[in-house]
Amino acid sequence: MKGYEALTEAQATATRALLAEESAQRMHVVIYLSGAHAYGFPSPDSDVDAKAIHVEPTRRLLGLFPSLPTAERMEVRDGVEVDYSSNELGQVVAGLLKGNGNYLERLLGETTLESGELHAELRELAVRTLSRRYAHHYRGFANQQLALAEKTPTAKKVLYVFRTALTGAHLLAAGRIVTDVNELLDDHGLGEVRELIALKQAGERVALPEAEQARWLAMAKRTIERIAEAWVRSPVPAEPEGVQALDAWLVETRAARV
Repeated sequence: MKGYEALTEAQATATRALLAEESAQRMHVVIYLSGAHAYGFPSPDSDVDAKAIHVEPTRRLLGLFPSLPTAERMEVRDGVEVDYSSNELGQVVAGLLKGNGNYLERLLGETTLESGELHAELRELAVRTLSRRYAHHYRGFANQQLALAEKTPTAKKVLYVFRTALTGAHLLAAGRIVTDVNELLDDHGLGEVRELIALKQAGERVALPEAEQARWLAMAKRTIERIAEAWVRSPVPAEPEGVQALDAWLVETRAARV
C-alpha cells in the first residue's frame, strides 16, 4: 500500500506490529498515514502518525456503559515513535456532514495503511456528501497553525500552514483531497516553498533563519486567503447532498454489527 511505501523499513515494521494489536481490539474501516509523511516533507526524526476509523458492535453502543468514541495510543518501538488514534464510525459520519477535513482525509487520502471492507462504501458516500462546509475547517485550522508559526517560526510549522491552506483550496476547486504539498505548489505559483521543504527534511525542529521569517509568514498568510477565493468559484455544493443515503448506510452497517 502507498502508505507503507512512504515509511522506512524500521518504521513500517514497528507500525505494522502496533496496528495488528489495535486491529485485534476493534474493527477498522481504514487506517491512514497522516502527518509529514502524507504531506510530502518527512524528516528522519518524524514520527508515524496513524489515524483510523473503526466501527463498534452495536450492542456496545446501547447499554449503560457505551464504548468511548475514540481510542489513542502512543508508543516508541525499536526507536520508532508511532502515534495511533481512531474515531468511531458514528462520530466520523456526523463529522463529515459538518465538514471535518481530518475525517475526510482518512477516507480520501492516498496514504492508506490498512483498508477494511467498509472503506470503499464510505469513500463513495463521503464524495457524494462533499460540501463547501469544509472551507471553515481548513481556514480555521490554517489560521491556528499560522498563530503557532508566528510564535515559534520553524520550517515545519510554516509548512503546515501552506499544506492545510492548499489542501482546502484544492478541495473546493476540484472536489479532490490532495495532502502532498509537492503536488499543489506549482499550480499555485508557490514553487519556492520547496526551499522550506528542504529545511524541514533536515529535522523536525529546524528553525527558520531570522532574516527569512517575515517573508515566509507573510506568504503563508496570503495562501490562507486562497480558501475564500476558491469558495466563491467552487463547483462543490454549498450544503451536503446524499445525506439520506449516508444515514441509511449507517443504519444498515449498525444492524449488521450487532
